Amino acid sequence: MEVNPLSIILVKSDSKGDRLLFRYPYTLPQQFQTSVTPSRKTPYSLINTGDDILQNAPPSNICFDQLYGICDKDLATLFAVKSELCNQKFELKVNDVRFVSHPTLIRSDQGSSDQKSSDIRINVVFALHAQASSSVVKCYYELSKRIGIALIYEERRDGYFSREIKTMVAVMDENSALQEQEQPASATGAVGGSVGAVGGTGPVTGTGGPTVVPSATAAGIAVGVFDTILKNTTLAQFIKTIYHDLCTTGLLNVTMNQTVTLSFCLPQKAHQFHKKGMVVEPETIDRCLESLKPYHGMLLLVDPSELFDCVPPSGANMLLQLIEVYNPLKSLQNMASDAELLIDYVYQIVGHLVYWAKATIIYPLCETNVYVIAPDAQLNIHSNLPDKFATKFPGMSLFEVISDFSLPTSIGHLTTPLQHPARQGRLAQMVLWMLQHHLLMQLHTYVQFVANLDGLEEDGGECDGAGGTQHHATSAVPSHLLYGSSAPSASSSQPLAVPMAGNRKHSLSEDRYSDSLSALLTTAASVSSHTRPSSASHRSNISHSSVGGLQTASSTDNDESIASIEDDDKLKRLLAAFPEPDRKAVARIPAASNPEDLALMVRLWKAGYFKGEHHLEEIMYFENLRRSQLLQLVDKFREVLIIYETEDPAIATLYTEQPAE
Repeated sequence: MEVNPLSIILVKSDSKGDRLLFRYPYTLPQQFQTSVTPSRKTPYSLINTGDDILQNAPPSNICFDQLYGICDKDLATLFAVKSELCNQKFELKVNDVRFVSHPTLIRSDQGSSDQKSSDIRINVVFALHAQASSSVVKCYYELSKRIGIALIYEERRDGYFSREIKTMVAVMDENSALQEQEQPASATGAVGGSVGAVGGTGPVTGTGGPTVVPSATAAGIAVGVFDTILKNTTLAQFIKTIYHDLCTTGLLNVTMNQTVTLSFCLPQKAHQFHKKGMVVEPETIDRCLESLKPYHGMLLLVDPSELFDCVPPSGANMLLQLIEVYNPLKSLQNMASDAELLIDYVYQIVGHLVYWAKATIIYPLCETNVYVIAPDAQLNIHSNLPDKFATKFPGMSLFEVISDFSLPTSIGHLTTPLQHPARQGRLAQMVLWMLQHHLLMQLHTYVQFVANLDGLEEDGGECDGAGGTQHHATSAVPSHLLYGSSAPSASSSQPLAVPMAGNRKHSLSEDRYSDSLSALLTTAASVSSHTRPSSASHRSNISHSSVGGLQTASSTDNDESIASIEDDDKLKRLLAAFPEPDRKAVARIPAASNPEDLALMVRLWKAGYFKGEHHLEEIMYFENLRRSQLLQLVDKFREVLIIYETEDPAIATLYTEQPAE
């Protein structure tokens, strides 16, 4: 899909008539005449026009990615709209060209009697490929609207547009007068075409005179007129700059009349600078930014000095504060805290930089991050990335370094504690460079809850065949989990040191309390983890102890019995959160006899984290957990929890779009 404009056309309409003031580009390449205009070997030869309709190609008004075949007079007639069509979207399709604009009405400050006759209607039209997507058309419409608003402002401020019109019209009138003076002295022949016409169909032979190509003559006249206008008016230079910036980078930062600065981004073009051939739609960027979380990070794709061109002056101070604390090892939450900015402001700044292809979203760089070579990494023999990598990191080979990520690999696996810190820092810089050029893709670990009922089904079948009781059917399940028995637990797993609060989100500011909470919970759990003495030892204590000892033993036994009953009740309540099939599968797991482990399991299951839609880093942030705690939980309940690695959809949407056609 082609996103570059074919042409930019400026048309005005007022009481003096309709006129095309300027268009750019106005010159076609040198090969235009030989490839477009049919040639004849002799004046009497015929051109094969192709009588078979099926063999005729559809008419085209595009030549070498430029507008061709429509004269300036016709363009002025098409785009000189009435007042009723101003301040709304204007779209017209002619053959394989789509014209998009936002006509603007400039009202004069004169009296109401002749105000209507002195109004000026201007139309900045963009000629695009007819196959352009709706998002591309929408972007160019927005750009035409902004240019119109800037012209209105400058016209009201110092009459800028009126002065530019007078200059352009004067150049055209002068050229027309010269053409009329030269016409009587010209040789007898058919010299056709109006000023600025570019829509000739071929040569014409005069009677007794030389052969003249009308389209070439008219095109030469138009080139001379527009060259003069381009030299004498800043508005024409403004339009030329817009065209070249859109075709090269897709980023605009131009000033009109040294007063109004126009900033605009065409994301479908701008993001191709970092990944050639990929078209990133604005809707895709919006979906990514809507999924932005405080635990995400930012990676700049350009030098920080290039960031201020895309930010309005009102946001320059906040951007400077963010850049001063920028670090790809920090999360957005940490950078907002260091820069003393609200997280919402950081979201807006980062979203703006991502839209302008100045930054991308990553997870903060750390040793546990897992990376793999991107499936569409540009590592072919024609790529210049190996040379750029060798220039950035002398003595290193891109293919040698990236081969370590042929399989999913974490940064920690590529480093050892014995390595020099400078070497570890160099590896981090190389990883960041490969992320900037979209050569690596980060994989995250996702957890999916899948109940395993194979054992339960086998036990149930044996029970039904033997006509057994319910005790045999549930022999594989600890009875105290299903019926609340006070039998001692045989599990040796230790409770996890995690806060036992409800399903609520924790901010990063609570990290400083995690150690103290973990210590307190670990101490409390160790005190309550002693098993209750057996009934035999209890009877022995009764027979060989004194009355005081009997009272002490009975009191301790009663306390432990009450605690055990409370634990069993708690286990029953926790298991009740699962549906019946899932409940039996979870109850079979030894770790389910530990109230703390089961409570954490139920807490995360209720929050919906075990549906394969949330990776570990997201669970860690919102539930204020450590990675080791989550990995221990997944390992203990591995019979019903499966893990897999894939990219984060919020970030992958920026780089998985279909390539441009």
